Amino acid sequence: MKSIVYSHWDGSQAEFSLDAKEALDALSDLLMEGLDVQQALEWMRRHGFQLGGLDMRVMGLDEMLDGLRAEAESLYDRYDLDHAMDEMRRRLDDILDREQQSLLDRFGFESARMNDFMTRRHAKEAGLADSIERFRDFEFENEAADEEFQELLQELDRLRALERFVGERGRRFQGPETADYETAQQIRARIEALEKFARDLAEGNFESISPEELSELLSEDAVRSLIMIRDLQSTLEQAGYLRSGEEGDQLTPRAIRRIGAQALAEVYGSLRKDRPGGHEIDARGAAIPLPDQTKPYEFGDPLDLDVVQTLLNRIKREPPSGFPMKLSVEDFVLREMDYTTQSTTVLLLDMSWSMSWAGRFPAAKRVALALDQLIRTRYPRDQFFVVGFSTRAREIKIQELPEVSWDMGEPFTNLQEGLMLAERLIARNPSRNPQILVITDGQPTAYFLGKELHVEWPMGFGGVSPHAVAETMKQVRRVTRRGVTINTFMLDDSPELLGFVEHMTQVNRGRAFFTAPSQLGSFMMIDYLNGRRKQRC
Repeated sequence: MKSIVYSHWDGSQAEFSLDAKEALDALSDLLMEGLDVQQALEWMRRHGFQLGGLDMRVMGLDEMLDGLRAEAESLYDRYDLDHAMDEMRRRLDDILDREQQSLLDRFGFESARMNDFMTRRHAKEAGLADSIERFRDFEFENEAADEEFQELLQELDRLRALERFVGERGRRFQGPETADYETAQQIRARIEALEKFARDLAEGNFESISPEELSELLSEDAVRSLIMIRDLQSTLEQAGYLRSGEEGDQLTPRAIRRIGAQALAEVYGSLRKDRPGGHEIDARGAAIPLPDQTKPYEFGDPLDLDVVQTLLNRIKREPPSGFPMKLSVEDFVLREMDYTTQSTTVLLLDMSWSMSWAGRFPAAKRVALALDQLIRTRYPRDQFFVVGFSTRAREIKIQELPEVSWDMGEPFTNLQEGLMLAERLIARNPSRNPQILVITDGQPTAYFLGKELHVEWPMGFGGVSPHAVAETMKQVRRVTRRGVTINTFMLDDSPELLGFVEHMTQVNRGRAFFTAPSQLGSFMMIDYLNGRRKQRC
């Protein structure tokens, strides 16, 4: 007969262990919102996170603490402890009554033994536990009373703890149920356990928490969540996604690649039903031989012979009688060639404060990561750079991108300097297909005159910043003369932004899109892939 033994889950079973990939995915969602690694880890611990593979939400510490507090409050609201000590007080009075009668019967009322007893019994009372303590060394005359008193002494520590608990918390218990002594002791033990768990959770002392006891106080979901939160950082480190550096916890290159792949899957997924992509090219450009790949010659092919294989074919067909050998067309074997062209792409990412609104910046950052992943995996010969701009512009390394955030307190938009930096990157990494992709939600409001930085608020409601626009357009013309295409993705449809982008597009002859943050990925991928195909045809 087959038998199955069930046991209480203690939090250590493998089926509930944290999956490192899912933990990284949850972490990356917070990184997209602008948190750094340490902030994201702390957020996950405090507020919990979703695990897609298990279709489970991991409870955060705050939720567990709320559950512990709610459980304690339910006890306060249910019970009344005003009479919790009555039973023990009656037991003591009964013991002392019998002992007093025994002393009276044997020694009389005026005896020294009676006086000692009465002094102890009627001394100024500090509490029930003290009343019991005063008789610890008293020699009882009544044997049955003595036996029962010894039982009270064994209970004294618990009694004293409950007496202290009631003294400190008794007024908080306003419930309809009157608790007897044992019920009150259970309530005390439960509330003290709840408070200890709460302290351990708040202080991060996870190792001191018993999963089994926690499941009794809350739920097994809470225990699973606790184990996953406890193991969160170590799981990411063991999987090679996280490492400690001089500036704290940092993502590894492996983690950045996965975050990029996940971003690519999100923003590129909607394109998969389209015709196959790829860098199609009909014109013959620069070619690179593919090792160990050959093909028979066909009429019209360029005569790029694999000499060794061609000679072997001639020898196999007819052993030569001497040199020079005569070759036939059927002997010819060509080397397979990879006809490629390169593209240099600079993504200009608006990082001004307004990009924090309506999910704009997380969407833009996902696109940047996705483009990097797409280019590194499918077009490894392409060059891809990211430049962030607000009041100032700066290059953002790909390894920095997952943790980068918008520039808090920087409301100005210096697209001019962003274009300047993009131009320098393209000049240092030349290709026949340079392009700049701009993601922005506002018109230019900052610019340089020579080496001096200027900022300029728009003139009136719905107005423009004329000097910033003029200087930015000068840089647009300069970039256009270098043969660089500018494609712009607008995350806002304000008239002033539309007017500026329309002007820029007319000058550069690039393209402009207006899109919501949720659609930015698809628009950007379509533009990049279509742009590549157009440039290479």
